[in-house]
Amino acid sequence: MSDSELTGRVLGAAMEVHSALGAGFREQTYENALAVELGSRGISFERQVSVRLVYKDVVVGEGKVDLLVEGELVIELKAVERLHDAHRDQVITYLRAMQLPLGLLINFHGDNIRDHSRRVIADQA
Repeated sequence: MSDSELTGRVLGAAMEVHSALGAGFREQTYENALAVELGSRGISFERQVSVRLVYKDVVVGEGKVDLLVEGELVIELKAVERLHDAHRDQVITYLRAMQLPLGLLINFHGDNIRDHSRRVIADQA
């Protein structure tokens, strides 16, 4: 499946969740609902995937990716009024640490998922 097909399927699932729940819930609620929706669509994923941050061959920190879809697409979920550069930078950090090229930053706040989500590429910094 191409990157655009996969991101389209994930965004479609996120739009379904947003359509049903609307805005105003905590990020964890949307993660739970999106996991249900992805599963019902036959899209494989892992939740809360640990990401080791390494400096000079030493683990210096750890992060958690909300969802890793099909082993290749990092999904970071937010429920904030506005996305900031720091949110994008968080996804870029995960992508680099996992040596993956593409992620989605999905914000469930607001009235439209497409307008409040960003495609993130590892070399965007």
